[in-house]
Amino acid sequence: MSIAYLLVLVVLLGCMALIDHRWRLVFWHDARRAALTMAIGLAFFVVWDLAGIGLGIFFRAENDLMTGILLAPELPLEEIFFLAFLCYQTLVLYTLARRLLGRREAS
Repeated sequence: MSIAYLLVLVVLLGCMALIDHRWRLVFWHDARRAALTMAIGLAFFVVWDLAGIGLGIFFRAENDLMTGILLAPELPLEEIFFLAFLCYQTLVLYTLARRLLGRREAS
């Protein structure tokens, strides 16, 4: 049992938050809308994972880097943090791309 993977995911979330803060992209631009979008995205992917687990498509591989804490059968704690990172990263990249393309069109 280890928390290495969980710590990596938390650090990555922190890095996304620093990028977000520096350029005011997502949460530092409109926190309410960002929280709602993150919640919807996270809920969608958790339901997706649970459906895949229920159908026998997704399964948890044994790994020494993970905590071993399961939130549901075959759903490790780290999966929630991974999905949160995936959603946050997508929001940051999408917002950054829109901003950069908007500058290009303006000039």
